[in-house]
Amino acid sequence: MNIVATLWGVLSIVSVIWLIYDLRHQPEIMNMMKVAWVLITLYLGVLGLLIYITSCREPEPGTHDKFVAPMWKQATGSVIHCVAGDALGIVAAAAVTSSLGTPMYVDMGVEYIVGFLVGWLLFQTIPIMHMNQITFRAAVRTGFWAELLSLTFMVVGMFPTMYFLMRGWSVMSPWSPTFWLVMSISILVGSIVTYPINWWMVARGMKHGMGSSHMMGHGGSHLERNHQEAHHSGHAHE
Repeated sequence: MNIVATLWGVLSIVSVIWLIYDLRHQPEIMNMMKVAWVLITLYLGVLGLLIYITSCREPEPGTHDKFVAPMWKQATGSVIHCVAGDALGIVAAAAVTSSLGTPMYVDMGVEYIVGFLVGWLLFQTIPIMHMNQITFRAAVRTGFWAELLSLTFMVVGMFPTMYFLMRGWSVMSPWSPTFWLVMSISILVGSIVTYPINWWMVARGMKHGMGSSHMMGHGGSHLERNHQEAHHSGHAHE
Protein backbone atom coordinates (compact mmCIF):
# COMPACT_ATOMS: atom_id res chain seq x y z
CA MET A 1 0.00 0.00 0.00
CA ASN A 2 2.92 2.35 0.64
CA ILE A 3 3.96 2.01 -3.00
CA VAL A 4 0.47 2.96 -4.21
CA ALA A 5 0.38 5.85 -1.75
CA THR A 6 3.79 7.09 -2.90
CA LEU A 7 2.76 7.02 -6.56
CA TRP A 8 -0.43 8.90 -5.68
CA GLY A 9 1.64 11.49 -3.84
CA VAL A 10 3.96 12.00 -6.82
CA LEU A 11 0.98 12.43 -9.16
CA SER A 12 -0.52 14.93 -6.74
CA ILE A 13 2.66 17.02 -6.68
CA VAL A 14 2.88 16.98 -10.49
CA SER A 15 -0.78 18.05 -10.66
CA VAL A 16 -0.16 20.94 -8.26
CA ILE A 17 2.83 22.14 -10.29
CA TRP A 18 0.76 22.17 -13.49
CA LEU A 19 -2.10 23.92 -11.68
CA ILE A 20 0.10 26.69 -10.28
CA TYR A 21 1.44 27.35 -13.77
CA ASP A 22 -2.07 27.39 -15.26
CA LEU A 23 -3.51 29.69 -12.59
CA ARG A 24 -1.02 32.36 -13.62
CA HIS A 25 -3.02 32.64 -16.85
CA GLN A 26 -6.47 32.70 -15.20
CA PRO A 27 -6.99 36.35 -14.12
CA GLU A 28 -10.75 35.91 -13.60
CA ILE A 29 -10.29 33.48 -10.71
CA MET A 30 -10.21 35.15 -7.31
CA ASN A 31 -6.90 34.95 -5.43
CA MET A 32 -8.50 33.14 -2.50
CA MET A 33 -9.98 30.58 -4.89
CA LYS A 34 -6.56 30.09 -6.46
CA VAL A 35 -5.20 29.21 -3.04
CA ALA A 36 -8.17 26.89 -2.50
CA TRP A 37 -7.59 25.11 -5.81
CA VAL A 38 -3.93 24.53 -4.99
CA LEU A 39 -4.88 23.02 -1.64
CA ILE A 40 -7.67 20.88 -3.12
CA THR A 41 -5.34 19.52 -5.79
CA LEU A 42 -2.74 18.81 -3.12
CA TYR A 43 -5.41 16.85 -1.20
CA LEU A 44 -7.09 15.11 -4.13
CA GLY A 45 -4.33 14.96 -6.73
CA VAL A 46 -5.45 14.29 -10.29
CA LEU A 47 -9.09 14.28 -9.17
CA GLY A 48 -8.72 17.81 -7.81
CA LEU A 49 -7.17 18.92 -11.08
CA LEU A 50 -10.04 17.34 -13.03
CA ILE A 51 -12.61 19.17 -10.88
CA TYR A 52 -10.77 22.45 -11.51
CA ILE A 53 -10.74 21.95 -15.28
CA THR A 54 -14.40 20.96 -15.54
CA SER A 55 -15.89 23.49 -13.11
CA CYS A 56 -13.70 26.60 -13.01
CA ARG A 57 -11.06 26.88 -15.74
CA GLU A 58 -12.44 29.04 -18.53
CA PRO A 59 -12.15 27.35 -21.94
CA GLU A 60 -11.45 30.67 -23.67
CA PRO A 61 -10.39 34.10 -22.37
CA GLY A 62 -13.31 36.22 -21.19
CA THR A 63 -15.74 33.31 -20.78
CA HIS A 64 -15.32 32.63 -17.05
CA ASP A 65 -18.62 34.15 -15.88
CA LYS A 66 -20.65 32.19 -18.41
CA PHE A 67 -18.64 29.01 -17.84
CA VAL A 68 -19.17 28.94 -14.06
CA ALA A 69 -22.82 30.08 -14.16
CA PRO A 70 -24.51 26.63 -13.87
CA MET A 71 -25.65 25.93 -10.34
CA TRP A 72 -23.64 22.70 -10.02
CA LYS A 73 -20.47 24.70 -10.63
CA GLN A 74 -21.54 27.35 -8.14
CA ALA A 75 -22.05 24.66 -5.51
CA THR A 76 -18.71 23.11 -6.45
CA GLY A 77 -16.99 26.45 -5.86
CA SER A 78 -18.59 26.68 -2.45
CA VAL A 79 -17.42 23.16 -1.55
CA ILE A 80 -13.88 23.81 -2.78
CA HIS A 81 -13.67 26.99 -0.73
CA CYS A 82 -14.99 25.19 2.35
CA VAL A 83 -12.95 22.00 2.08
CA ALA A 84 -9.69 23.79 1.30
CA GLY A 85 -9.68 25.59 4.65
CA ASP A 86 -11.37 22.94 6.77
CA ALA A 87 -9.16 20.12 5.52
CA LEU A 88 -6.05 22.24 6.06
CA GLY A 89 -6.89 22.53 9.75
CA ILE A 90 -8.00 18.91 10.04
CA VAL A 91 -4.92 17.46 8.33
CA ALA A 92 -2.53 19.65 10.32
CA ALA A 93 -4.22 18.66 13.58
CA ALA A 94 -4.29 14.99 12.55
CA ALA A 95 -0.56 15.01 11.85
CA VAL A 96 0.15 16.43 15.31
CA THR A 97 -2.28 14.26 17.31
CA SER A 98 -1.19 11.10 15.47
CA SER A 99 2.44 11.86 16.27
CA LEU A 100 1.50 12.28 19.93
CA GLY A 101 -0.39 8.99 19.97
CA THR A 102 -3.60 10.41 21.45
CA PRO A 103 -6.82 8.33 21.33
CA MET A 104 -8.75 8.64 18.08
CA TYR A 105 -11.79 10.25 19.71
CA VAL A 106 -9.48 12.99 21.04
CA ASP A 107 -7.90 13.31 17.59
CA MET A 108 -11.26 13.88 15.95
CA GLY A 109 -12.37 16.41 18.54
CA VAL A 110 -9.21 18.46 18.10
CA GLU A 111 -9.38 18.10 14.31
CA TYR A 112 -12.97 19.38 14.23
CA ILE A 113 -12.15 22.44 16.33
CA VAL A 114 -8.98 23.33 14.41
CA GLY A 115 -10.67 22.68 11.07
CA PHE A 116 -13.55 24.94 12.06
CA LEU A 117 -11.32 27.78 13.21
CA VAL A 118 -9.13 27.70 10.10
CA GLY A 119 -12.10 27.46 7.75
CA TRP A 120 -14.17 30.07 9.59
CA LEU A 121 -11.54 32.72 10.29
CA LEU A 122 -9.22 32.39 7.29
CA PHE A 123 -11.37 31.04 4.47
CA GLN A 124 -14.76 32.53 5.40
CA THR A 125 -14.29 35.69 7.43
CA ILE A 126 -11.48 37.35 5.46
CA PRO A 127 -13.05 36.82 2.01
CA ILE A 128 -16.45 37.99 3.32
CA MET A 129 -14.83 41.19 4.64
CA HIS A 130 -13.36 41.99 1.25
CA MET A 131 -16.36 40.92 -0.82
CA ASN A 132 -18.97 42.74 1.23
CA GLN A 133 -16.83 45.61 2.54
CA ILE A 134 -17.83 44.96 6.16
CA THR A 135 -15.99 44.87 9.48
CA PHE A 136 -14.21 41.83 10.86
CA ARG A 137 -16.84 41.43 13.59
CA ALA A 138 -19.70 41.48 11.08
CA ALA A 139 -17.88 39.03 8.81
CA VAL A 140 -17.29 36.64 11.72
CA ARG A 141 -21.03 36.57 12.45
CA THR A 142 -21.95 36.24 8.78
CA GLY A 143 -19.75 33.23 8.12
CA PHE A 144 -20.35 31.31 11.36
CA TRP A 145 -23.43 29.26 10.50
CA ALA A 146 -22.38 28.59 6.92
CA GLU A 147 -19.04 27.28 8.13
CA LEU A 148 -20.58 25.23 10.93
CA LEU A 149 -23.05 23.51 8.60
CA SER A 150 -20.53 22.92 5.85
CA LEU A 151 -17.84 21.51 8.15
CA THR A 152 -20.26 19.33 10.11
CA PHE A 153 -21.53 17.63 6.97
CA MET A 154 -17.97 17.27 5.74
CA VAL A 155 -16.75 15.43 8.86
CA VAL A 156 -19.82 13.17 8.80
CA GLY A 157 -18.28 11.71 5.65
CA MET A 158 -14.62 12.27 6.43
CA PHE A 159 -14.17 11.03 9.99
CA PRO A 160 -15.74 7.56 9.62
CA THR A 161 -13.70 7.05 6.44
CA MET A 162 -10.51 8.02 8.28
CA TYR A 163 -11.37 5.69 11.15
CA PHE A 164 -12.07 2.59 9.08
CA LEU A 165 -9.15 3.06 6.66
CA MET A 166 -6.64 3.73 9.42
CA ARG A 167 -7.85 0.69 11.33
CA GLY A 168 -8.07 -1.48 8.23
CA TRP A 169 -4.64 -0.52 6.87
CA SER A 170 -3.02 -0.28 10.33
CA VAL A 171 -1.64 3.18 9.73
CA MET A 172 -1.48 6.03 12.23
CA SER A 173 1.91 7.66 11.62
CA PRO A 174 2.00 10.87 9.56
CA TRP A 175 5.42 9.73 8.34
CA SER A 176 3.79 6.93 6.34
CA PRO A 177 2.73 7.65 2.72
CA THR A 178 -0.40 5.59 3.39
CA PHE A 179 -1.45 8.08 6.09
CA TRP A 180 -1.67 10.80 3.42
CA LEU A 181 -3.53 8.51 1.05
CA VAL A 182 -6.07 7.91 3.82
CA MET A 183 -6.42 11.67 4.24
CA SER A 184 -6.90 12.11 0.51
CA ILE A 185 -9.66 9.50 0.31
CA SER A 186 -11.33 10.83 3.45
CA ILE A 187 -11.34 14.41 2.16
CA LEU A 188 -12.89 13.21 -1.11
CA VAL A 189 -15.70 11.43 0.77
CA GLY A 190 -16.23 14.48 3.01
CA SER A 191 -16.43 16.73 -0.06
CA ILE A 192 -19.14 14.55 -1.58
CA VAL A 193 -21.17 14.48 1.62
CA THR A 194 -21.03 18.26 2.14
CA TYR A 195 -21.90 19.05 -1.50
CA PRO A 196 -25.75 19.03 -1.08
CA ILE A 197 -25.74 21.39 1.91
CA ASN A 198 -23.41 23.76 0.07
CA TRP A 199 -25.75 23.70 -2.94
CA TRP A 200 -28.61 24.60 -0.60
CA MET A 201 -26.68 27.44 1.06
CA VAL A 202 -25.58 28.94 -2.27
CA ALA A 203 -29.16 28.76 -3.57
CA ARG A 204 -30.38 30.59 -0.44
CA GLY A 205 -27.65 33.23 -0.61
CA MET A 206 -25.94 32.03 2.59
CA LYS A 207 -22.67 31.39 0.73
CA HIS A 208 -20.99 32.68 -2.40
CA GLY A 209 -20.47 30.30 -5.27
CA MET A 210 -17.80 30.19 -7.95
CA GLY A 211 -17.29 33.89 -8.57
CA SER A 212 -14.92 35.97 -10.67
CA SER A 213 -12.30 38.39 -9.42
CA HIS A 214 -14.03 41.44 -10.89
CA MET A 215 -17.39 40.33 -9.44
CA MET A 216 -15.97 40.15 -5.91
CA GLY A 217 -17.01 36.55 -5.50
CA HIS A 218 -20.67 36.93 -6.41
CA GLY A 219 -21.44 33.71 -8.17
CA GLY A 220 -23.53 32.68 -11.08
CA SER A 221 -26.84 31.74 -9.52
CA HIS A 222 -29.53 33.14 -11.80
CA LEU A 223 -31.06 35.49 -9.22
CA GLU A 224 -27.72 37.00 -8.30
CA ARG A 225 -26.61 37.39 -11.88
CA ASN A 226 -29.91 38.97 -12.92
CA HIS A 227 -29.68 41.39 -10.02
CA GLN A 228 -26.15 42.38 -11.01
CA GLU A 229 -27.08 42.79 -14.65
CA ALA A 230 -30.05 44.98 -13.70
CA HIS A 231 -27.84 47.02 -11.38
CA HIS A 232 -25.25 47.64 -14.11
CA SER A 233 -27.96 48.41 -16.66
CA GLY A 234 -29.41 51.00 -14.30
CA HIS A 235 -26.06 52.75 -13.98
CA ALA A 236 -25.60 52.66 -17.76
CA HIS A 237 -29.05 54.19 -18.24
CA GLU A 238 -28.26 56.96 -15.77
